Amino acid sequence: MSAPQNQPAEARTIGILGAGRVGTAVARQALKAGYDVRIATAKPADEIALLVEIITPGAVAVDVAEAAGADIVVVAVPLHKYRTLVPDLLAGRTVIDAMNYWAPIDGEIDDFENDGRTSSEIVQAYLAGAKIVKTLNHIGYHDLEEDGRESGAEGRRALALAGDERDAKALVAGFIDRLGYDPVDAGPLAAGRAFQPGTGIFNGSHPAHQLRAILAADREPARA
Repeated sequence: MSAPQNQPAEARTIGILGAGRVGTAVARQALKAGYDVRIATAKPADEIALLVEIITPGAVAVDVAEAAGADIVVVAVPLHKYRTLVPDLLAGRTVIDAMNYWAPIDGEIDDFENDGRTSSEIVQAYLAGAKIVKTLNHIGYHDLEEDGRESGAEGRRALALAGDERDAKALVAGFIDRLGYDPVDAGPLAAGRAFQPGTGIFNGSHPAHQLRAILAADREPARA
């Protein structure tokens, strides 16, 4: 397994695994924010270079290993393909899990249907050496490019993030802020349950104070 990597104080490079609607929307928003963006798919870089140039001008098509070497790696592949990821390449890396398990839309997947953990906890167990942070899953790809606002703007939309590694969450929070959203720390990775499909957070748009209130209410034990 690869050795853990030193955590940068601020991300400069963003690697995106997946060139679908979510991955390319994140890429375009990251480019607007001034990041060096690398995109990879299961295909060799030269086979997707033209697509990347047209859809995400300014980003660079690379092979998976190079994308995995970025300061932050965004996993935006269909969730049922998560086992195509290579754990060794992501060991020690800060990895954003932007995937969702949404059985009514994507069909039932045994790995997630019959396990009490959140989808991100299952992905973390598979990518055991990575620092998984759950976020970017509860905003539509169109909204991601349209709703971003400068820091301090009134009514700025907030995005929740959850993870077990404090340094990784801090790095991702800075990324979320530069994308145009207020980052709100929901807690450990298991807390990502509060913004999975079907929740009020997933289905809505909230400024930071409302998002914090919803998360706080979700953490309160149910009364008998």
